[in-house]
Amino acid sequence: MSTKSDSVQQDGIRAFVREQYGNVAATSGDGGCCAPMPVGGGGCCAGTIGGTNPTLLGYDAQAVAELPGGSEMGLGCGNPLALASLQPGETVVDLGSGGGIDCFLAAKKVGPTGRVIGVDMTPAMISKARQNAAKGKYANVEFRLGEIEHLPVADNTATLIISNCVINLSPDKAQVIRECYRILKAGGRLSFSDIVATAPMPDELLQDLAVHAGCVAGAAQVTELEQMLKDAGFHSIRITPNEASRQFINEWFPGKEAGRYTVSALIEAVRMVR
Repeated sequence: MSTKSDSVQQDGIRAFVREQYGNVAATSGDGGCCAPMPVGGGGCCAGTIGGTNPTLLGYDAQAVAELPGGSEMGLGCGNPLALASLQPGETVVDLGSGGGIDCFLAAKKVGPTGRVIGVDMTPAMISKARQNAAKGKYANVEFRLGEIEHLPVADNTATLIISNCVINLSPDKAQVIRECYRILKAGGRLSFSDIVATAPMPDELLQDLAVHAGCVAGAAQVTELEQMLKDAGFHSIRITPNEASRQFINEWFPGKEAGRYTVSALIEAVRMVR
């Protein structure tokens, strides 16, 4: 049972994350997140928030190069579309859509009969993504302002929900997963690339808001995520860690050895048909 102090703490985390990613959107140019930008004392690509080359995350370099400039902001930790097997006509919802990279890649797969909805809680990110969509003439993509704990999407809308290094930022992950179940159609699926914890983290990392905004301190244990998914009604749950990701996680926070405690993973599940 959550308390008032828990709620205040959660609001504080959301506010800090919103501010940090708003700074990323406001100060990064068409070159994406790697444009010079001080966040917590270092440039985005120097480590405080993400900054990983998309080819190291499983993206096709040519496909990314064809997207509008500024869509890829170096904020991910994997490719949530890698195993999603998207088909024409599907409806995709992207949680924490940022500059729009995954939305635009999904839009090409679902085609003109499909639909992609990006959700982000940062107004500056929504503005940037909408500008990118206009530049790329993506008629089947829209971006909505909202928190992933309270998605601005109707029940039974999506056939696939994707997310790239965002669920770990939420202070109420169980609520996010319940929302995913709500907006998915029966038999719909989710495919998240995210950071998960593989060992207890020291207090130095857990209490550092910058490390939280950098996708590490808020990571849940694999067993915790599995239980949240089961409790919400998902089945066919698979969480596949990428051990090689520990290297770039360490690079995000030099000297903190964050990769000892966390790893990037692909999280897959299917909504039960009832």
